[in-house]
This record gives sequence, C-alpha cells and structure tokens, in this order.
Amino acid sequence: MLRERGAELHRVELDEGDPLPDWREFDSIVAMGGPMSANDDTDLPWLRDEKRLIAEAVDAGIPYWGVCLGVQLLAASLGARVYPGPVPEVGILPVALTLDGLTDPVFAGLPREVLTLQWHGDTFDLPHNAVRLAGSPAYPNQAFRVRRAYGVQFHLEVSAEMAREWAKVPEYVSSLERTLGAEGGPAFLAAIEERADEMRADGRTLFERWLDHVVASPATAAS
Repeated sequence: MLRERGAELHRVELDEGDPLPDWREFDSIVAMGGPMSANDDTDLPWLRDEKRLIAEAVDAGIPYWGVCLGVQLLAASLGARVYPGPVPEVGILPVALTLDGLTDPVFAGLPREVLTLQWHGDTFDLPHNAVRLAGSPAYPNQAFRVRRAYGVQFHLEVSAEMAREWAKVPEYVSSLERTLGAEGGPAFLAAIEERADEMRADGRTLFERWLDHVVASPATAAS
C-alpha cells in the first residue's frame, strides 16, 4: 500500500543488526511483530534503543503504526506495563471495537466486530492519555491510539503465502505445537490460508485510513 502511493521505504531489521536511523528524517514509522518480548532488553539490548526512539518520535508527533510486538513496544515506550497474559491468545479470533473505536477516524471504516489473527502471550496496560479502540474477551487491550500513534495487538496483514512460509520455520511450528498441540498448529495455518483474503481486506481499509487521516492529514488526526 505504501508503494502504491509512491512512498520511499527504509526497512530496518534490528534483530539482524541493522542500525537505528534518525527518526527525524522520516514522515512515519511502522513497527511490525516478532517472537521476542518487549521486555527482553537484557538479552536483546536493541529493544531498549528502539523503545527510546519510539518514545521520542511519538512525543514529537511523528505518525506511528505498531502491530503485535509493535503495539507492545509503543505501550512500553510510553511508560505502560507489558506483561504475560493469563493464557496465550492464538487463533483466528474476533475483536470488537469500543465506542471510541467506532467513532475513531481510522477505525470507523471497520465493522463492529473484526476477524483477526492472534498470536501472542503478552499484553499491556494502556499508556497515559491513550484511547482504547478494540478488545477481545481474553485480552481487553487490543488496540489504542495516543496522539498520532496507533497500535494493534492483532494481525490483518497475513496472506496464504505467509502461512505457508511460517509452516517452514521450526521455531514457529514448535511454538504452535506447545500452544495448540500437534494437530492444532497445522489447522491454525490452514485457517489462515482460508480466511486471509477477508482479514487482508479489513487490514487494507484500516491502514489506508491511517495513511489518509493521520499521515497525510495531520490536522484531522486524533489527539
């Protein structure tokens, strides 16, 4: 979607040793997911630097979009607690928009209940002045905004191709087996392939509205 709009992308893979750029040189930041915890600073010191960058950029009003680990890093960078949830939330599961979500300029394009991919064990408290936008029965904090930053705990960007790639990653397969059992993992990946187009359609709507209402039109972004 960013390429469709002619955006110039600068990809950074911190876990592969890429250096953090100067956030002042960018119009927006997108932070995606990963298998690590936002609290793994001791083993992964780059997380500490990333959280510092996020805090500085968000405080300065740079648009931010965080997914899964990306929303947890956003919460942590703004002083909120990130911690293990009661049980891992893994599956193709619905989340419901809050009243604030239904009227939010970005989330208003979605139905009241959205089918999502969930694959996480940690959750987070809301940062100060954050607005909760969506929740699920197991994890009430599924999405929030604060200033020009948005974060979602769930995935809507998945594709059938991604599911097939994940099935070849031993760490992902073993993680699913621990959570869902030997047969649950393949069933989960098959469900992703089956419902990917539906989830991606909502994902496109959500991300395009973030680009239109926050990145391209700062005057109309939620405060």
